[in-house]
Amino acid sequence: MPCWIDTHCHLDAPEFAADLPAVRQQARALGVRCCVIAAVHASTFDEARQAAHRLGDAYALGTHPLYVPQAGEDAAQQLAAALQAHAGDARLVAVGEIGLDFFAPALAAPPWRERQQALFRQQLKLARRHGLPVILHSRHAVDAVLRHLRETGPHTGIAHAFSGSEQQARAFIDLGFKLGFGGACTFERATRLRHLAAALPLEALVLETDAPDMPPHWLYATARQRASGQLQGRNTPAELPRIAAVIAGLRGMPVQALAEAAWRNTLEALPRLAGLGLD
Repeated sequence: MPCWIDTHCHLDAPEFAADLPAVRQQARALGVRCCVIAAVHASTFDEARQAAHRLGDAYALGTHPLYVPQAGEDAAQQLAAALQAHAGDARLVAVGEIGLDFFAPALAAPPWRERQQALFRQQLKLARRHGLPVILHSRHAVDAVLRHLRETGPHTGIAHAFSGSEQQARAFIDLGFKLGFGGACTFERATRLRHLAAALPLEALVLETDAPDMPPHWLYATARQRASGQLQGRNTPAELPRIAAVIAGLRGMPVQALAEAAWRNTLEALPRLAGLGLD
């Protein structure tokens, strides 16, 4: 059976509070050997860390751009303190989820646009100081993210849920980043994304679920379906092998070959994972 690493999920989210051990065991039974739990706000740092230790997984710490309005002026200081406190923790593998989000009009306008970028740069500098890769969020902001990476780098890590152009993808690759692909690739209408998943160099790809967010097409319910009473399926790391099978099909390659490449790529992007005895 192929072995997988879910490079991005949120197992500390409230959606998993009632049955987290069972959720994780289901994924493990399907070959998901490790999940990287990405924190989104200082208030979730402890939950992400504790979940990773309890489940035998890994975690990243950072403030997500969508949480910048809730973050205090001391958000960078809180991250600095947490990184220092847990510097010796082998399960702390990255700074993340950090980045920029200019999709929501309120966040794309002053003052939050500037606040996002200032905090992003502070978090990038902390990652460099602690020798950690970064896990990046970028929505309608890829060029800005790339600019800040170049100005504060060098950096390495993962561009999570990549959805930019092929030119932007190759810009990330040139900087040494891997690109995260997940459930969005399972939608036939996502033609550009599916092209990227098929055409980009194999050594640039890593796999993720973003659970409980970004469900694959077999879990997704449209607004009309939800209005008629159909429930949205909950995305979990157990969906990763099936998502990977779709991506392998797009690339015309065996699932096992994709699993081996994605595993190797993930360890390159997040080197501390190698110390967790996953092999």
